[in-house]
Amino acid sequence: MTIRNSTAKKIPLFLFIIQFKNNEKQVAAGFYNNILILMIKINLKNLPSPSFKPEVMGKRKAIEIAFVGLKPGIHEFTYNVDDSFFAGDEAREFANCTATVKLQLDKKNSFLLLKFEVGGVADVACDRCGNPLKKDLWDEFNMLVKMVDNPEEMNQQEEDPDVFYISRTESHLYLNDWIFEFVSLSVPVQKLCSAEELGGPKCNKDVLEKLREMEASEDANNANAIWKGLEKFKKN
Repeated sequence: MTIRNSTAKKIPLFLFIIQFKNNEKQVAAGFYNNILILMIKINLKNLPSPSFKPEVMGKRKAIEIAFVGLKPGIHEFTYNVDDSFFAGDEAREFANCTATVKLQLDKKNSFLLLKFEVGGVADVACDRCGNPLKKDLWDEFNMLVKMVDNPEEMNQQEEDPDVFYISRTESHLYLNDWIFEFVSLSVPVQKLCSAEELGGPKCNKDVLEKLREMEASEDANNANAIWKGLEKFKKN
């Protein structure tokens, strides 16, 4: 038995069945492919637009410079950061920080010279009585950024904290870690009430009184230790 096709050629029945099955599989595969493509398109519409900026230190917004497009020479940038920039750092010793970071970037052929100038204010606690204080922030920091073929290896070997290596193929400079560190270092090391505030209405009188008692007790102990030493000489 044979079946005729549109060209009036005789085709054996078993070949017709095989051809029909293959066509059926192709139609089915094409149908399922179209369904899959449609589902992907629908899901993609519901997804947020992709962001190619790296996430730096959690959800903090990346602060970056596309230095590859800059001409050789000096370029200046200004960045304003507030307390939200330091969110998540439980070890910091300040709060309610408002800082301005001025950056001078000097672009050379194979390296970058960075000068950071930090200014602002932050709330700290007095080292003596715990009195809340508002202190000014100010400091300057310099960084030398060198472009090399093996930046990871060079950064591991480098002992100077003011020298950093990036790849020769790098196009952006990410500043988050440096700004975070430099603002934190701009907080005064010695945080004490001023002479006018010491013992004033804002000072923690209970703490001050406890400190005076501890100082008096320490002086008495030191005096007793001295006399005990002298008594040894008397007995001899």
